[in-house]
Amino acid sequence: MSKVEHQNATALPDDELLTLVAHWRAASYLAAGQIYLMSNPLLTEPLKPEHIKPRLLGHWGTSPGLNLVYTHLNRVIKKRGLDALCVWGPGHGGPSVLAGSWLDGSYSEIYPDVSRDAQGMELLFRQFSFPGGVPSHVAPEVPGSIHEGGELGYSLAHAYGAAFDNPNLLVACVIGDGEAESGPLAASWHSNKFLDPVHDGAVLPILHLNGYKIANPTVLARLPEAELDQLLRGYGHEPLHVTGDDPAAVHRAMAGAFDEALDRIALRQRSAREGDAGERVHWPMIVLRTPKGWTGPAEVDGLPVEGTWRAHQVPLAGVRENPEHLRQLEAWLRSYRPEELFHPDGRPVADVLACVPDGGRRLGATAYANGGLLLRDLPIRPLDSFTVPVDKPGTTLHEPTRVLGDLLEQVMNDTAHRRDFRVVGPDETASNRLQAVFDASGKAWQARTLPVDEHLDRHGRVMEILSEHLCQGWLEGYLLTGRHGLFSCYEAFVHIVDSMVNQHIKWLRTSRQLPWRAPIASLNYLLTSHVWRQDHNGFSHQDPGFVDHVLNKSPEVVRVYLPPDANTLLSVADHALRSRDYVNVVVAGKQPCFDWLSMDAARDHCARGAGTWDWAGTENGGEPDVVLACAGDVATQEVLAAAQLLRRHLPQLAVRVVNIVDMTRLLPREEHPHGMSEFEYDGLFTTDKPVIFAYHGYPWLIHRLAYRRTGHPNLHVRGYKESGTTTTPFDMVVRNDLDRYRLVMDVIDRVPGLAVRAAAVRQSMADARTRHHAWIREHGTDLPEVAEWTWNA
Repeated sequence: MSKVEHQNATALPDDELLTLVAHWRAASYLAAGQIYLMSNPLLTEPLKPEHIKPRLLGHWGTSPGLNLVYTHLNRVIKKRGLDALCVWGPGHGGPSVLAGSWLDGSYSEIYPDVSRDAQGMELLFRQFSFPGGVPSHVAPEVPGSIHEGGELGYSLAHAYGAAFDNPNLLVACVIGDGEAESGPLAASWHSNKFLDPVHDGAVLPILHLNGYKIANPTVLARLPEAELDQLLRGYGHEPLHVTGDDPAAVHRAMAGAFDEALDRIALRQRSAREGDAGERVHWPMIVLRTPKGWTGPAEVDGLPVEGTWRAHQVPLAGVRENPEHLRQLEAWLRSYRPEELFHPDGRPVADVLACVPDGGRRLGATAYANGGLLLRDLPIRPLDSFTVPVDKPGTTLHEPTRVLGDLLEQVMNDTAHRRDFRVVGPDETASNRLQAVFDASGKAWQARTLPVDEHLDRHGRVMEILSEHLCQGWLEGYLLTGRHGLFSCYEAFVHIVDSMVNQHIKWLRTSRQLPWRAPIASLNYLLTSHVWRQDHNGFSHQDPGFVDHVLNKSPEVVRVYLPPDANTLLSVADHALRSRDYVNVVVAGKQPCFDWLSMDAARDHCARGAGTWDWAGTENGGEPDVVLACAGDVATQEVLAAAQLLRRHLPQLAVRVVNIVDMTRLLPREEHPHGMSEFEYDGLFTTDKPVIFAYHGYPWLIHRLAYRRTGHPNLHVRGYKESGTTTTPFDMVVRNDLDRYRLVMDVIDRVPGLAVRAAAVRQSMADARTRHHAWIREHGTDLPEVAEWTWNA
């Protein structure tokens, strides 16, 4: 691999080349040292087995290439006075980013014990992938990072999210060639069709092709260069190719590629900002081909290593036991000539630091990678401006998400000048009844438009693309760099980002334990078009399980809300949009829904998270015979309809109605900050009375949340049990035994002594279900007594 391409490859002065190579050598020495050494960091004595870590962990293969990028980003940041951020897609190359931040001094500023000298270098080496130390990936503990990179595929989406509404920011993004094979990354190339050259910053993708994954070649690295070039141009990029294995030549070519790319970016931004809309911008990118494990051992035990998949993790695995491996390791480390790079006390020499920028422009010190430092409160107006009037419960109907849309429109208007709030979703903003936001902002779009198109806007802040991965990645990057947003999605399809939200929750949980990381705005999901009102789309669109997935995660980070009507949705949304460092999941309907609570009552109820609705029950201050509990809008309506039937048919029965908005209230207090104490839970649900619980999602979740409670043996849960199809709305609840008639039957079956006394009532409920089945098959609509039902106590 001797070829080096770039027309400006010779533009770098020799003295500057020497300083760049020195920085790169120092970073590579530090990266290798972190993988192997626990003492003797400057090799002041011959290497011995006791200097080596007992467990060798880390990834060497990608590290030299990442070091090259770090070095050259330093150069252009300092030379051009740039504000820059880098997203390290191969985040398993953690040693490189740790090395870079240690060299630029930002690491020692945050962690003074890891000082920029020999003592600190030894601790830097020892702590890497070591018990009580730091992870091997680019985790939240690493200054300058917003991207963990353990799970591949999200780097480029994060980079674009960081660039949106940051007009003066350059976001470099290193994409590993293994990562480039993932579906989310493949979709991410289309993000350039949404980048506004006027109001957004620039993204510089750097596709690093070192040829191999853990054990196999990579697809893009094996494409002929001309074919790869055509592919990337088809995505709308202008590739600049740098290929080689001779360090001096590659450094010259890399400097030329960076200068050419940044010149083109500056020209396109200046043209757009001076009023030349023109055609969609085709942005530059860099394609970097260097050997995997570059500058590491060429062979080990007679097998090729450098430039092969064997360099991916730890090239020399038996260093403590194998004298030949130990000899090779020492030769490898000494090949960087550390005595030329560091003073005897371990401080980097001047040439190593010549390219490093100053202050907050250092990659490890940029505030954009600690977005909470830049975060401003959202200007959310009092909810009374958006509330729906409720004189009596259950007599008027509104579409809750449409009401929320008015609030979001106002937030969009009130942030128009500061541009720090976005709504993202996969082609569903209007479908989810949030179209009011289009009166404040159009949909971001840089591609061609036609007269039939609606709401497309080069400067829009509503983001729609039919890729849940991109919506999630964009929003994560946006939040992590200090802004706010909301992700609306069909409930069944948000599962596509299950793994992405896992990673974000892990990031938040770790960040909360780092005092230097400022809290960021919460990741807010609005899940609508939900399971009970996907009767027209059918079984494929019916899945409420995202809540189960999220509630498995770190309790200090996750929150799940099921507001039963429009005013409670407003109250929950107000709280979620103001919150910090959470993942808030809000499940609400978009179809007409009864209004149960006034705004004042909704605020109080949401603040409690769970409580009795005295107006719906018949206990009259005494002890209930049964508790009817509910969570979710449709489940709430069915419980209230069941309560009304019980009031009519069994007026002597004392019924308590409990509604849960905050699902985490069901957990014990010691398991979640919002959890109820035993005293609270028993007071609400009783210890010995039957509890019939109608739940929006899978019923076993409620059992899991409440299994430790005293009254758990009396808990009977109805919910979705994978019985779906294309049918009528009420037939969905009947099919899953969540309907009002089944709930009344459950009460009769479980209240002691009631089965005999209320046998006729129970039979009438069963007959109603039979009538329902016959009616929908004849008429295709729900029974009039269901379709025209209102609350009337």
